[in-house]
Amino acid sequence: MIKTFANKQLKALWETGKSKIDARFHARILRRLDALDAATAPEDMNLPGFDYHA
Repeated sequence: MIKTFANKQLKALWETGKSKIDARFHARILRRLDALDAATAPEDMNLPGFDYHA
């Protein structure tokens, strides 16, 4: 579950789907934020393409 954001633009993208972040990256960022929000343990982020480091 995502509790806080250190970056205002990431928070805006997550909450509204709009941000000053380059639109080419929105889909990739939102996929990662969705995974972070659903994760209950760090190992839950060990998904293909996520560059997980234990």
